[in-house]
Amino acid sequence: MSRTVDEQGNVREERAEEVRPFGIRDKIGYMFGDFGNDFSFIFASSYLMVFYTKVLGLSGYAVGMLFLGARFVDAFTDVTMGRIVDHMQPAKDGRFRSWIRRMCIPVAVASSIMYLYFVRDWAYGAKMVYVVITYLLWSSFCYTAINIPYGSMASVISPEVKDRASLSTFRSIGASLAGLAIGVLVPLIVYETDQAGNQIVLPVRFTVTAFVFGALAVVCYVLCYTLCRERVFFQKKEEKGESVWEMLGSLGRNRPLLSLVCAALVLLLATLMSQTMNNYLFLDYFKNAKALSFVNVVSIGGTLLLAPFISTIASKFGKKEAGAVGMLVAGIVYLLLFFLRVRSIPLFMVLLFLGTLGTGLFNLIVWAFITDIIDYQEVVTGKREDGTVYAVYSFARKVGQALAGGLGGFVLTAIGYVSEAPAQTEAVAERIYTVATLVPGACYLNSHFHLK
Repeated sequence: MSRTVDEQGNVREERAEEVRPFGIRDKIGYMFGDFGNDFSFIFASSYLMVFYTKVLGLSGYAVGMLFLGARFVDAFTDVTMGRIVDHMQPAKDGRFRSWIRRMCIPVAVASSIMYLYFVRDWAYGAKMVYVVITYLLWSSFCYTAINIPYGSMASVISPEVKDRASLSTFRSIGASLAGLAIGVLVPLIVYETDQAGNQIVLPVRFTVTAFVFGALAVVCYVLCYTLCRERVFFQKKEEKGESVWEMLGSLGRNRPLLSLVCAALVLLLATLMSQTMNNYLFLDYFKNAKALSFVNVVSIGGTLLLAPFISTIASKFGKKEAGAVGMLVAGIVYLLLFFLRVRSIPLFMVLLFLGTLGTGLFNLIVWAFITDIIDYQEVVTGKREDGTVYAVYSFARKVGQALAGGLGGFVLTAIGYVSEAPAQTEAVAERIYTVATLVPGACYLNSHFHLK
């Protein structure tokens, strides 16, 4: 065992003789970790509001308030989880990896029970109690307890910058594959056209799909745990307790973190708002819900197409510069969609593919930003705070998710959307199209300027 002591007194132990060298198994394992995460995260981001409004019959306003209110809970649980993983003594299987073992089954169960179809027969108040408890259990506790250790783990799988960049790429591929599976299968399974030509949701299939995704998530987490290894260990020296204000002050000096937080918040708002509104767009504007499967294939295509070239792009142009260009391209495409008022699904898919080239470029390199920022935080403060830094970024992503869901719910109510109606009016359908294109376009351009 080799160990080094940095200038601040933190003991770094590298157990090279005990752990196999970094390689393809770690990359594949880390990819499966995000695959597992997104069986619940992408499914909830894209379809939970549909389930709440179309199956349970809740108002968009009530759902929006739930999503926004949950983020106030996350403000405590995310950072608390980050501090826990930073300051607890590591288990035999690692500081971060051990949490994947502990939480893989709880997060899958918590995700699955959010989609119980028979709750639709309960009284409205009972339904609200059910959605509040189950959503907070999944989002603010179980998902937080596995996602923050998983995201932080990239910084200790390898100390090499190029290895971390490859982990970022494989993580994005995992998210893309999960998005592809969910985006293709779910519309084919849970949507159907009735005799009147209206698009309807099949409640029982929603519940079955959620439990199948939960089981698949556990398989992915087990693969991540089995294939990944932690190689860089930090033994914390004894320190005086740090107040919340001192912690926030140290994070506030990390300007790259603040810039990425702002960009990520707006980016997630745009991406998840688009994913959520696309369901209503194809239900009520294009009136072809099953076509959403093909659109989701196109949406993932840009990311998968760029993946083999991302290392070359990042090294030639820089990660920050490449990400900024990606956001600019995406913003322009979505604004073009807004002004064209496209009625042709094939044309919509072509333009959407061009937009996903931009978002895919950013998503493929964003996780490499995080590991760099964790190292920068250590340089600025002299403290190694992998979990805390990642928790702040994770919270920003959740705020973006909440704003997408919350604003989506408020907007649906504001534009006159009626949850119980078998079909929406033409005016409401046109307003859905406006929200689904204009909001992402403006947000992507905003993220571009944050990254410049």
